[in-house]
Amino acid sequence: MISPPETIPPIDIGGLHRDLLLEMYYRMLLAREFEEKLYYLFLTRPMPGTMHQATGQEAVAVGVVSALQPGDYITSTHRGHAHCIAKGVPVNEMMAEMFAKRTGSCHGMGGSMHLCDFSRGMLGAFAIVGAGIPIAVGAALSAYVQRSGKVAVAFFGDGAINKGAFHEAANMATLWKLPVIFVCENNQYALSMTVERSSAVTNLASRAVAYGMPGIQVDGNDVTAVYRSALNAVERARSGQGPTLLECITYRIRGHARFESSHYRPAEEVETWKKTDPIQRLRQALIENQLTSEAELASIEDRVEEEMEQAVAFAEQSEDVQPDDYLPYITMEINHATT
Repeated sequence: MISPPETIPPIDIGGLHRDLLLEMYYRMLLAREFEEKLYYLFLTRPMPGTMHQATGQEAVAVGVVSALQPGDYITSTHRGHAHCIAKGVPVNEMMAEMFAKRTGSCHGMGGSMHLCDFSRGMLGAFAIVGAGIPIAVGAALSAYVQRSGKVAVAFFGDGAINKGAFHEAANMATLWKLPVIFVCENNQYALSMTVERSSAVTNLASRAVAYGMPGIQVDGNDVTAVYRSALNAVERARSGQGPTLLECITYRIRGHARFESSHYRPAEEVETWKKTDPIQRLRQALIENQLTSEAELASIEDRVEEEMEQAVAFAEQSEDVQPDDYLPYITMEINHATT
């Protein structure tokens, strides 16, 4: 188990534009509040499906995606709300999807674990552990063949790095120097299993050596450190030098899935990691470096709260998905297969 340092280092915001930093703060807060609102909704009313929160991990999604261009691709996991929000998927459509509404990002037929928005390069959240990794490599291969200049990012957890899909994808990506970045969100638990119990080598970034690519380990609760590391990896990929494995050390404050007690984690461990909250660390850095004011940050926080209320209202007023709504997509697939 990786423990945070006794003294949490300050975030280094040197050289980064104020607008970028405030946008990072907004996106991380939006992701946090989206999941907190969902948690409340699941407690207080009947809701379809389930959800997996990424409370405490928001800096990974926002830091990496901030280093991308709008046309670049990402693939996500069953814990993918923050990835979607970082990539610009509208929260109204995401919330409608949680309610199984026709206005949802997947027309109400995907739910939390299958969110996608192809128009924004969000190629899908995948309930199967590690399933998004080869999809991202496929997107990178398409960018390579088409010479589009785009890159792809595969987000996955520490549990997924032991899947064969990762090793096959990493080998292919390096062999062909594909423009892909493998981002391992090491929150130190694959459901209830620690990295020490599942991996013989616990420095997961070191696995990159076997495939001839750089392996970088970074503080995943420092959004600027994640951003800088991702920016280097993206520039490397876009210039034709191939993939990078980026291991972001982070921690999920909530349990594995909604209402899971996470009794396997000592309470003092959770409390210690709460002190590294990436949103509060960035907030403190912005104030201490006089790049913003309490009033401006409060305005951003009010904006996020208002957007959450609007998203819930939008979802509640939207049409429910109907039993036959899937039929046009089946017909589409049949037509595609026969032409």
